Amino acid sequence: MVPKHYGKPDLDHVPDHPLHSDLVTRLKKALDVGDKETVAEILCTEVKHVDATIELSNDDWMKSPTAQLHPLVLVGLWSLEYKRELTNPLCISASHGHTACLRHLLFWRADPNAAPGGQGALHEACKGGHVDCVELLLEHKANPNILNDDGQVPLHLCTSHNSLGCAKALVAFGAWVNQPSEETQEAPLHTAAKHGLYEHTHLYLRNGATVDAKNSLGETALGLACREAKERETQESYLRVCRLLLSYGAEVNSEDEEMKTPLHQACKNAHHSLVLLLLQKQADVNALDYNGATPLSCVLQAGAFKRELRPHRTVQTLMNHGSPKIWPTAFVKVLKSCASVPEILEILCNSYPHLPISEKWVDAIPKEDFQRCRPFYESLFRQAHPVRTLQHLCRCALRRTLGRRCHHLIPLLPVPHSLRSYLLLEPEGVLL
Repeated sequence: MVPKHYGKPDLDHVPDHPLHSDLVTRLKKALDVGDKETVAEILCTEVKHVDATIELSNDDWMKSPTAQLHPLVLVGLWSLEYKRELTNPLCISASHGHTACLRHLLFWRADPNAAPGGQGALHEACKGGHVDCVELLLEHKANPNILNDDGQVPLHLCTSHNSLGCAKALVAFGAWVNQPSEETQEAPLHTAAKHGLYEHTHLYLRNGATVDAKNSLGETALGLACREAKERETQESYLRVCRLLLSYGAEVNSEDEEMKTPLHQACKNAHHSLVLLLLQKQADVNALDYNGATPLSCVLQAGAFKRELRPHRTVQTLMNHGSPKIWPTAFVKVLKSCASVPEILEILCNSYPHLPISEKWVDAIPKEDFQRCRPFYESLFRQAHPVRTLQHLCRCALRRTLGRRCHHLIPLLPVPHSLRSYLLLEPEGVLL
């Protein structure tokens, strides 16, 4: 059975209560100030009938002779879309969480699936996280799989933590957890992962969601979660979601249409804990995206913008898991992008036995960064001629032997902790 569409709203439809009517004026005023009593009074006693159409806005500039139009509109280079907001008492009640009013309208046989504006009461209730309204609508035969005019089912609008009860009710009443949206082909699992909603994600997985389903851009839920884990305040929630998806068998090396893997996305966000999790699940540290970028390239490009997330830890982890090094002649580009994060440069420099330092390196470093990190940069340019220390050369030889097992084997060596840190490229502030 295909989900039922609401269909596009009829822009030529004459509403029962037009925008400038006294009822709509009073209703909008009551909604603006949160006056539930007045809203209920108007919707339950004054509208023409329970399924009456109400016009809340109308941007039909063609009907207004006084409209101030953009010059590009007048010459036909730019057109304005006629937008009109039609709704009904049930949708208004559901969107504002007015359960008593909703119950009254349903008692008088309001259609729970009506949607004059292209989106019905069930969608509105989910969008607002109004659990009681969702349950009431479902009990009165609202279709849990009905599509709005954007091709989304109500589960797609469960995008906040307080909508968990809505999602549970929808699933209990038969909502399809694998229903893709029409435009982006995103299933509810994509939506939950994209918003870092652990409980929603767990709910859908427990009820049969396909963990590696792809959207129109080839992204899985895991890839979306890694992509959206940008802010420090929310990174922990995305980490929990990714851990859950992986426990359900998500493909750690899935590629989107740009051939980016979840590891590329996590590195772009300098999310160290997430990068470490993916690598522990055998993420490919050598993966190349469509533009030939490795995960290391992603974090290097973002390092200067993610300083508060200590991006050097991600670089260090990648190197200890066998990431390919930057080509020495391209090192000047790294200096330009990461000059403000000398820890990154130190880790990269220490992964080579020796680097051919040129005068271009000096020119690539902004003066303010050089002054702020003077001890490091002075130690860097002291390496231009002499060979590095024997200790450093031994470190390089050992790391070359261990390869991508450095992260695992070096901590097992019977040597002092300080030496293990040295072998794992822990930055010290200067190059020796």
